[in-house]
Amino acid sequence: MKAIVYRDNGAPDVLQFVDRDLPAPGPGEVRVRVAVSGVNPTDWQARSGVGHPKRFSEVTPHLDGAGTVDAVGEGVDRSRVGQRVWLFMAAAGRPTGTAAEFTVVPAEQAVPLPDEAGFDVGAALGVPALTAHRALTVAEDGPRRLRPGALDGKVVLAAGGAGAVGHAVIQLARWAGATVISTISSPEKARLATAAGAHHVINYREDDPSAEIRKIAPDGVDIVAEVALGTNLALDLAVLRTRGTIATYANDGGRPVELNVPQNMVLNTRFQFLVLYTAGTEARAAAVQDVAAAVRDGALPVGEEHGLPLNRFPLDRTADAHRAVESRAVGKVLVDVIS
Repeated sequence: MKAIVYRDNGAPDVLQFVDRDLPAPGPGEVRVRVAVSGVNPTDWQARSGVGHPKRFSEVTPHLDGAGTVDAVGEGVDRSRVGQRVWLFMAAAGRPTGTAAEFTVVPAEQAVPLPDEAGFDVGAALGVPALTAHRALTVAEDGPRRLRPGALDGKVVLAAGGAGAVGHAVIQLARWAGATVISTISSPEKARLATAAGAHHVINYREDDPSAEIRKIAPDGVDIVAEVALGTNLALDLAVLRTRGTIATYANDGGRPVELNVPQNMVLNTRFQFLVLYTAGTEARAAAVQDVAAAVRDGALPVGEEHGLPLNRFPLDRTADAHRAVESRAVGKVLVDVIS
């Protein structure tokens, strides 16, 4: 099979397009013929070695993807052969990610993909959708699970709604019944956040964004899904309701975070820092189940018309796909593995 590998950490040039033997699934595993591989910031960070020490002599990158089960290991129902699936955390603690024509994963990390959902949708789930679910289910007053109606009466602020996680936050929150506000930085990103389903978009670079948000939510925002905590903290606290939650999954820009302790004590602010790797198996399993339900309901479409432009590269140009993610390409970067 054709695959992308790297043996040393470094720039995208360390990625090599090679031939490898077809992997065999072990007990409890499935082998998937990958159609589309999704690229996330954590993929290039792992390749470069930023916060991700390399554990294997050779690695095929990428956590997310979609394709078709073509073989199963001992203990896995053989009826899964031929099943369309989406993959998550394929390269987490393993050397076999989705940037290859075939990959092997634990069976529970290959989630059935409905026939009406394309492989592009499947490859865009994984890290972004599961992270978005976690951000929306950590508030003191719940909910712990998402379904239609679970966020009725709640106001969710999706920071950076034109990004992959922000896009999923908007879609999942809208599906669960929340009023969704998204902060963006340009008219083009406003268009994308609106297409994703945001009820309101606020350009944080114009006028007084906190006043605009308070007009929409006089009692404050219940949940903030935050991508740049150091930059946006003052705005978040200005619009957060008492006992509200700021769930942060990144700190884009790297600006230091300074907390006004008395202010947060009075607000009873809940800060939830999150990453999928350490979220725990129970939280991840719940997220997978709820995201799968949202997919079945058609709530997580992708593409320009749905607020998430797709940037495509063939497998032999995976290095260019990594460069696109590193340069903060708007939308989702996908690698077409099997044409």
